[in-house]
Amino acid sequence: MFRLIKIIFNACFLVLAIIGFNAIGGQKYVESAKNAIVNFVQERAMENAKKIGDFSGIHEEFQIDNTMNILGYKAVLAEHDISGQKMCIIDSGSKALLTQSDIQGNNLEKKLNELVDKFKYQAISFQEIKITSKGNLYIYGKTVPYAKFEAKSNKLPFSDLSGIVSSVKTSDGSEKIAISVNEKKRYSQLISEEFFKDVKEN
Repeated sequence: MFRLIKIIFNACFLVLAIIGFNAIGGQKYVESAKNAIVNFVQERAMENAKKIGDFSGIHEEFQIDNTMNILGYKAVLAEHDISGQKMCIIDSGSKALLTQSDIQGNNLEKKLNELVDKFKYQAISFQEIKITSKGNLYIYGKTVPYAKFEAKSNKLPFSDLSGIVSSVKTSDGSEKIAISVNEKKRYSQLISEEFFKDVKEN
């Protein structure tokens, strides 16, 4: 009986504490603190992204999620808010991981599989890569070749992927790899082109 009264008292105390917290503006405080943290992270990501390119002109539907170092290569990750489509630009420096010749060549699937083996312990891993078509893409103020692919992933909530991969040499002599990927049935070439066309050199 005493235990039941104690539980009821604790529950009432908790409810009153929540009501009191909200009454003095606690919910607004939590919301403003959350917004401040999110804004700080986004500003920091944008600042770091400037090392790879100028992303200031991208449409507001896109968000720079993160910048990271992948095996010594700088990378920028972005997301299309509505579709969840992911875009990534990897700066491979003067040691090109993938060139425009590779994109246009006949051994691209083999080359991509070799790259996947190199990055297999990273956040996203691809398997069974199959090139489905090729075309041209505008990025860093240049028209460059891209290859559309389908693949499997074992590290995402969905396993069937579709996307594109491209390579562009910028004026500083570095080779940058551009990747856009989404769930196979949700991938949009239009979204990829919309994002990459607004990425410029610094």
